[in-house]
Amino acid sequence: MSWKDNIIKQLGRLNPRLLASVEKGMRAIPGVSQMIEGEYAEIMVELESSAKPYKNKFTSFTQIPDTGRSHTDILRDMEAMRAQEESHWKEGFVSGAVYHGDQEHIDFLNQVYAINSQSNPLHADVWPSATKFEAEIVAMTGNMLGGAGRDVCGTLSSGGTESIMLAMKTYRDWAREKKGITKPEMIAPITAHAAFDKASQYFNIKTIHIPVDENFRADVNAAKKAITANTIAIVGSAPSFPHGAIDPIEELSEFARQHNIGFHVDACLGGFVLPWAEKLGYPVPPFDFRLPGVTSMSADTHKYGYAAKGTSVILYRGEELRHFQYYTSTEWPGGLYFSPTFAGSRPGALSAACWAALTAIGAEGYLTATKKILETAAVIKNGIREIPELRVLGDPLFVVAFDSESLNIYKVLDYMSHKKWSLNGLHKPTCVHLCVTLRHTQPGVAERFLADLREAVEHVKQYPEEKGTMAPVYGMAATLPLRGMVSDLLKKYLDLIFKA
Repeated sequence: MSWKDNIIKQLGRLNPRLLASVEKGMRAIPGVSQMIEGEYAEIMVELESSAKPYKNKFTSFTQIPDTGRSHTDILRDMEAMRAQEESHWKEGFVSGAVYHGDQEHIDFLNQVYAINSQSNPLHADVWPSATKFEAEIVAMTGNMLGGAGRDVCGTLSSGGTESIMLAMKTYRDWAREKKGITKPEMIAPITAHAAFDKASQYFNIKTIHIPVDENFRADVNAAKKAITANTIAIVGSAPSFPHGAIDPIEELSEFARQHNIGFHVDACLGGFVLPWAEKLGYPVPPFDFRLPGVTSMSADTHKYGYAAKGTSVILYRGEELRHFQYYTSTEWPGGLYFSPTFAGSRPGALSAACWAALTAIGAEGYLTATKKILETAAVIKNGIREIPELRVLGDPLFVVAFDSESLNIYKVLDYMSHKKWSLNGLHKPTCVHLCVTLRHTQPGVAERFLADLREAVEHVKQYPEEKGTMAPVYGMAATLPLRGMVSDLLKKYLDLIFKA
């Protein structure tokens, strides 16, 4: 073990609060600070080549050009970039990201967008079509998720993160008015989406993280012990992003109901899969508004709803709860102002495209798509299980996470990236996942994935000391106990993204 590894191991044994103080003290030492910056610089060189592939290939602009470019030149450059990027996801090399991707479907949604390109739901008097589309999207999604006859309502949002943040802001304000809670807390499994922690930071809600069991499902007893007089909501995932596990929603939501606490089901990923999987006969546990304790749900129409990117649905049990999401201003000199979500102006064309997707595909189309996805996921799961060095985590339906006890899984991930695969590297525990979409149901894609994965495993077995390109970055992020350093690295990466 190197001296660096030994230090990391010793630091990892410290209490998190003490560790934060140690890290702060270390950063104050000039030599240590310079060494850290040197590490960052080395990593950023590796990241920049992948994040900025168009550098020096296309004209760059850091200020508005004196003379406008021709439409022909602009479209030519965009077509060139599209051609370079498109095959990557279209041929099924990407985990998640593009959930439908059929050209006919894309062309149809693009036509819908063009027709509605000027629409803005903020001005309902000018574009009443936008309100029609949005109201019906909410109604269709609510009906699909057990809301029929149960006073379920909601709104559209820009994506899963906004839906989750809106729900937590709603519970905060509801608990303040109805229960007098001024120091709100929410209970969430450690596998709950990072958007809940983002909501915690934005809205000053304390997050109480609870552990998961050996199948990566939330620990019900831990949730019961975590409740306090300040608890405003409990969270469950259906399924979780990391491992595709469905939390024990029925038990958790009933416990929340008995204590008059809000219960939110994050079905951003599975909302448009699980209802159809259940109809197909797959063992889907109860997870939606048919459970009386479920008071809100989020479901992403732009994932397995197959809408264009930029829409999600947030649902509530009852209009009274939804009112705490709304923003209204009655004293502004600019007139009466009100909006249902964080945004003011919103792209009505995205709402139109979402409505078009749901109504064009229909229940039969969603059933067919889900059947293909789950059958393909089963092939992939079984194929991974046949590789002795790998292990599938839990028993997921369509998000397949796997790790290894004998190999550095990040080196396997690294090798797969050289074979064009874009998979998700995870940690706690260290693993990799593939979110199966319609792109993977194309003939031969699952078989190609498994063949490349077997090749990756054999390569890492043969060359265990090979450093790899991104494996050290993933490894550092997963194992370095100084989380402030990891946070700084992420911020520097964001700086890199916005570097022209």
